[in-house]
Amino acid sequence: MKRTLRILAGTTLAISMATLTAGIANAQVLFWSSQAAPVEETQKMREQVLKGFEGGVDFQPQEPGPFITRIEAEMQAGSGSIGVVGALHGDLSRYADNWVDLSGIDLSGIEVSPAFMELGKLGTSEQKYLPWMQATYVMAANKEALPFLPEGADINALTYGQLVAWAKNLAEQTGSPKFGFPAGPKGLKHRFFQGFLLPSYAGSTVTKFRSAEAEAGWTMFKELWQYANPASTNYDFMQEPLLNGDVWLAFDHIARLGEAFNQRPDDFVAFPAPAGPMGRGFMPVLAGVAIPKGAPDIEASKALVRYMIQPETQVATLLATNFFPVTDAALPAALSKSAQALGPAVTAMTSADDALPALLPVGLGDLGGQFNQVYIDTFERAVLAGQDLRQVLDQQAETLRALMVQANAPCWLPDAPSEGPCPVE
Repeated sequence: MKRTLRILAGTTLAISMATLTAGIANAQVLFWSSQAAPVEETQKMREQVLKGFEGGVDFQPQEPGPFITRIEAEMQAGSGSIGVVGALHGDLSRYADNWVDLSGIDLSGIEVSPAFMELGKLGTSEQKYLPWMQATYVMAANKEALPFLPEGADINALTYGQLVAWAKNLAEQTGSPKFGFPAGPKGLKHRFFQGFLLPSYAGSTVTKFRSAEAEAGWTMFKELWQYANPASTNYDFMQEPLLNGDVWLAFDHIARLGEAFNQRPDDFVAFPAPAGPMGRGFMPVLAGVAIPKGAPDIEASKALVRYMIQPETQVATLLATNFFPVTDAALPAALSKSAQALGPAVTAMTSADDALPALLPVGLGDLGGQFNQVYIDTFERAVLAGQDLRQVLDQQAETLRALMVQANAPCWLPDAPSEGPCPVE
């Protein structure tokens, strides 16, 4: 009898412990993210950004495949364990019907960018996501390159013609090419073509892909490439070649330039991307936080979303990821050297009179990689391989048109809205 009681008591204790453990686990909000995936950023997100959230957060950054697979599986099931989703605007727009309306969340007087809040409605009357963090791409230069600027050039208001002249001066007067470009296997070269080059010359990313204006932009880039360090086809992050001196002038995402400014802040300067005939094309990278309708605890999820836009959280996110706040959060004086240098360059570019924002691709789903490849192939064929530019643009335009039809993706900025697939003229 005593043995039976001991067994029953042990079983009861085990059940109680299991129940308690499950309760603790369930109290944590599962934050499923496509952002902050590098190990260092993940660790900082967990230890510096999310540690102060009452109830706890299980932050799980994922690569695109697993990220999308689990979201779609829980959507089909009608319920799941994901409490909050953090992703780029384009990914969130794909599942607009899956998100809880966040219009009723009390922002406690925090001012969030009105333009970003509007984007977060995803074309509806509901607040489908709240902006979380933003980034973009800028130019960076070793200060030794500044004396080689073409006469009359303003580093904060460069044109592409002046950039070519600057790169040419560097190559000819230092004895070797000093312009660097992230054309490596994991470099973000396609974002330059989509968000900077084509918008600046054609005022378009898709519709005018094969236009004479786009051809002029690619012709300019071919000229610029003459003065690029040949190792550019191996560069994924431009901070390394800037630091080792192989490159004096570069373009990249701010997160991929940060270490150059953190390690040697007095040696480098950041500034806006150049302007073309249609304006100063730039690609804002906007991430947001949304709540799936099948989340296990909607109120806990809303509390986490609220937490993510608090001023101290926004600043902590900047320090962890180099993504800048989407709110009016005051930046501390002890900000990292990279943030101090890159922040003003971002502001100068996004607030310029000729600023021309070009959003990340929207509505492409799992065809996003093929969409990017169109621009990569155009670069590799026309610039690296020297094939006839007009022929390459005509052929790649047909591939692009087929993709847009297959995805049934309407146009996004800077292209005009479309009914049905974004047209390729």
